[in-house]
Amino acid sequence: MVSQNKSNWLVCAALAATFCCGLLTGCQVSVGGQTLPSAYYLNDDVQYFRKGPEFKLAREAAALKEARAQEEANRR
Repeated sequence: MVSQNKSNWLVCAALAATFCCGLLTGCQVSVGGQTLPSAYYLNDDVQYFRKGPEFKLAREAAALKEARAQEEANRR
């Protein structure tokens, strides 16, 4: 069985390690309902995503339109 003093030391060491890892990773935090960025957000790489089409299903919409036109032509 682990003595009470050694058990307390292990708990304190685990808490200290968790706290230090939290400081070193710089993750987002939530304070008062606000999501705040890490302290290093100004040093992060900028990601650029070029603008895509506004309607992302253009090919599917064109195929449906063509299928409806074919169906209408077959009915006549």
